Amino acid sequence: MPPLVVGLGLLLLASLVCGVGLGAAGIGWGEVFRLLGAGLTGGGIDARDVAAYTIVWEIRLPRVVLGAVVGAGLAAVGVAVQAMVRNALADPFVLGISSGAAVGANAVILLGAFAGLGVWALSLSAFASALAAMTLVYAVSRSPQGLTPLRLVLTGTALAYGFEAVTTVMVFGAARGEAARSAMMWLLGSLGGATWAQVPLAAVTVAAGWAWLRWRAEALNALAMGDETSAALGVRPGRLRRELFLVTAAVTGTVVAVSGAIGFVGLMVPHVVRMLVGADHRRVLAVAPLVGAVLLVWADLLSRLLLAPAELPVGVITAVVGVPTFLLLMRRGGYAFGGR
Repeated sequence: MPPLVVGLGLLLLASLVCGVGLGAAGIGWGEVFRLLGAGLTGGGIDARDVAAYTIVWEIRLPRVVLGAVVGAGLAAVGVAVQAMVRNALADPFVLGISSGAAVGANAVILLGAFAGLGVWALSLSAFASALAAMTLVYAVSRSPQGLTPLRLVLTGTALAYGFEAVTTVMVFGAARGEAARSAMMWLLGSLGGATWAQVPLAAVTVAAGWAWLRWRAEALNALAMGDETSAALGVRPGRLRRELFLVTAAVTGTVVAVSGAIGFVGLMVPHVVRMLVGADHRRVLAVAPLVGAVLLVWADLLSRLLLAPAELPVGVITAVVGVPTFLLLMRRGGYAFGGR
């Protein structure tokens, strides 16, 4: 497996460079490398290079870095959610957190709520509403038997429909067409508003969530085999499921707040990775974030290039790639959730 991890790491690095070098504004590769080098080393640039430097360092680079962070986070959380609810069709949004975040985001976009927060209004509102949705799902899902997989899935799905209904009413009631268009872009996922200010919190949250999941990989292996088996192996499934719920909700809420609702990454990547390395969560969690990061960097690049200078929502690209890929996975002989 180490060669695979190294290879994916190099592929991610190459993808980041391609994401910076390609775009609607034509900048030669030599100039891109020179400007990247100047920014990394603190070197000076000529006055005629200011515009290109701004495009490379203030627009494209934070966008591709944030795309890699979001892709890694969605992939890692996808692995955790599928183990938590023991459902092959689960993804980070099955808990209703994404739909909850959409309510807060659209309150800012469509109604101008929290305008006093300035550029942080959208992210903070989306994150706060994601946390509120998480709390509601957790409260409704709890039963005397604890936090069971079926109740989590049913509660998250039901509340997601409710949150989506609220969002739809807000979109249809928008007084400005451009506001409705911005809301739809956010609902389908977009990295167009990425800034360096958004990267640290998202990166730290994703890294901390991934580190915790890797630490608990053995327990995830037991949980995926069922509550009775995991209890026999010394794992407390109810407690572990609560911990997983908190970690996945925090990571999902953070990445959705900065990128919108990007689908299929958390659903598709875990299945692809299991085909490559097997069902052991120690291996899956080592590889899945890298695959998710590469996938989202290229999906975002395609969203910028296909209709340049206009942009497609990145969620459209992940769906176009994800639907046929997932159908092929399901038709693959001998493939099943958790193994080959």
